[in-house]
Amino acid sequence: MAQTWKDILELGGKYLAGRGVPESDIAMELAMARLLRCGRGLLAPHLPEVPPERYVEAMRRAVARLAKGEPIQYVLGEWDFRSLTLKCDRRALIPRPETEELVTRVLRFLKSRTREDNNARPFVVDVGTGTGCIALSLAKEFPGPVYLGIDISENAVALANENAAKTGLADRVRFAVGDGLDDFDEPQSVDVIVSNPPYIATAECATLDPRIRLHEPMNALDGGPEGLDFYERLAGDAMNLLKPGGAVFFEIGDRQGESVRQLLFDCGFESIAVEKDYAGHDRYASGVMP
Repeated sequence: MAQTWKDILELGGKYLAGRGVPESDIAMELAMARLLRCGRGLLAPHLPEVPPERYVEAMRRAVARLAKGEPIQYVLGEWDFRSLTLKCDRRALIPRPETEELVTRVLRFLKSRTREDNNARPFVVDVGTGTGCIALSLAKEFPGPVYLGIDISENAVALANENAAKTGLADRVRFAVGDGLDDFDEPQSVDVIVSNPPYIATAECATLDPRIRLHEPMNALDGGPEGLDFYERLAGDAMNLLKPGGAVFFEIGDRQGESVRQLLFDCGFESIAVEKDYAGHDRYASGVMP
């Protein structure tokens, strides 16, 4: 007897659960929804149906990849971030929900800055852009500024450009290969620098969940001996590049709040803030140039 979608979900979910895959039932539903191009909430009417063999084979491949520990985001090949659906693969770090709140903080600042000067067209630089999720979300939700995303990885920049085309935002955001802010040589030329840099201490990288350690790019995770290397570098460059009243916004590790706060203070920033995520952990740091 041919298997229905319901059978496939149940069998696949049990198989994955037995191999330690977290939220295996949700992973199966997401894989099915990807094939049917609908949301998980719209799957119920399809459950009694017998899917075409090509869909059955696609689900088998998805289960095999998940069973080997590959993240569901890479298996699906795309992931939602705020209002965008972005291509997602091994070329870049998987966008996290915490980073969506980093975007919210930058948006709040940009809107207040443009209210103060209606003729302003701020210049925003996203360092370590990865999939382009930060820059593209900002451009989607607040199209006025000039946005530039930078990443040291050519593969990541290629992915970000694909996402710009996919979301129809290629005319609002430019992406370029670059090592941090090294290519900028004009002082006081930038309004906002935002970054979700590598911030995991090198020794801790070996203890990460294998789904992260074995699949996501290590150069997007390893932040040096204390996890602070990129903050030290970016904050030092930012103090020269930001316009008066410009700001820097960082996503940070949950034990790095005081270290990053002190770093921003030492670099001359004012209105320094360290804020928590929804789980109550330090996650965001910002400062304004006087």
